Amino acid sequence: MTASTAARGDAFAASRQGFESLVSWLSGNATTDLTHAELETHLQHKGRELLRQLTQDHLDLRAHREQRLHEVTDATGVGRPCVEGGHQRALTTVFGEVTVTRLAYRARGHSNLHPADARLNLPVEKHSHGLRKLAAVEASRGSFDGAIEAIERATGLRLGKRQVEDLAAAAAVDFDTFYEQRRPPQGTGCDDVLALSADGKGIVMHRNALRPATAKAAATSTTKLATRLSKGEKRNRKRMAEVGAVFDVTPALRTPADILPSPHTTDDTDRPDPPATTNKWLTASVIDDAATVIGQVFDEADRRDPSHQRTWVALVDGNNHQINRIHAEAAARDIDIDILCDFVHVLEYLWKAAWSFHHEGDPAAEQWVHDKARAVLEGKARHVAAGIRRSATRRGLGPPKRAGPDTCADYLLNKAPYLDYPRALAAGWPIATGVIEGACRHLVKDRMDLTGARWGLPGAEAILKLRALNSNDDLDAYWRHHLAQERHRVHESRYLNGIPQAA
Repeated sequence: MTASTAARGDAFAASRQGFESLVSWLSGNATTDLTHAELETHLQHKGRELLRQLTQDHLDLRAHREQRLHEVTDATGVGRPCVEGGHQRALTTVFGEVTVTRLAYRARGHSNLHPADARLNLPVEKHSHGLRKLAAVEASRGSFDGAIEAIERATGLRLGKRQVEDLAAAAAVDFDTFYEQRRPPQGTGCDDVLALSADGKGIVMHRNALRPATAKAAATSTTKLATRLSKGEKRNRKRMAEVGAVFDVTPALRTPADILPSPHTTDDTDRPDPPATTNKWLTASVIDDAATVIGQVFDEADRRDPSHQRTWVALVDGNNHQINRIHAEAAARDIDIDILCDFVHVLEYLWKAAWSFHHEGDPAAEQWVHDKARAVLEGKARHVAAGIRRSATRRGLGPPKRAGPDTCADYLLNKAPYLDYPRALAAGWPIATGVIEGACRHLVKDRMDLTGARWGLPGAEAILKLRALNSNDDLDAYWRHHLAQERHRVHESRYLNGIPQAA
């Protein structure tokens, strides 16, 4: 648009011409025999071009209307006394590429300032925030190649893989500040349990993104065979992603018999429902360690219960470092918290022990595990551990056969303080880590473990954060926060007293 056309009130002449051309095409003979699918395809392309032209015309109109400011001063107090018109920059939007024309405020030896860019909240890079959000959504949903194809279908634009990765990474930078100021979910009763959980899941990384010890092992490892791995050898090296969860639990009282009815019982209609979980919140990081992520989990729990009036329960798989960090965070914040080990892990240890006493596939093993597990649920973990050791001794099991029973007994004895299932069931608490295990599967494995995927730290961290936002149903609220943060970072911070406005 030129100044003369704007002065004549013809700012959208090109858009009107494009619209009339589209209407003429639709009403002409050329479209008479088109199928609806062909019509959709043509309109999608032509309609996108019309929207691009409308955007361009609007930007040109704003450029024509931009008023010269009397004073523009940068954040260091240096003024920009010289003003030049006609400065342009490209912007690739979801409709196509447009040109932004604006005034430049200049001073020798200093970078130009463009207040119009601030009012438009233009990004640093060429691609618009709309494209950034689209890249974030599609890249967190599936592979980067799939994201490229999805973006092209939606916009007609073909981005490179590195561009999509960079846009996704830029989209996730305000994750932590968003949750620091986020209001907790409403409507949670004081009787509801506040549950915390944490776990880890490995991600295959590029060698330069591994932790030092893992990178050293990868650099010095060799394989015995050229075409396949031998026992104990690793093809890929992983870096642990730490995952945390906070959720509310409506208690549901149960008994050991409700958890483990007789193996021969087929009617489970009378079994009570498990505790109901709501308001699930997830976080994950491949950069931060377990201590940091568990600290973030406690931060979220604190936001939900700042006065610490509710019952806090931590569900873990038995990892000693996680347990120690939970104790440390609770002590630092003066919080009473009960820690429970996942009952499914107990069952796994019992099954490992069972095969030392029974032949593979022996139905008696099922009854043996059932009886021992019921005893653990009744609070007799130490007695069960002692009985397993005695049984192994009486049977004269040698070291290889004793490995399963001894490992199981050690686990039960070491974790006994965290196996108070009678109290948990009587209070209606959950006793399994299904929430965090599902989170590890959804946030990490389903996306990060795609065949052939190798990750760098920035890309992996961004995808984990974006998937957590999606899981938390917070993406739209986060995006409003992200755009506000972008405005401050890219624009407001460059001016002495905020973005200058026309008088």
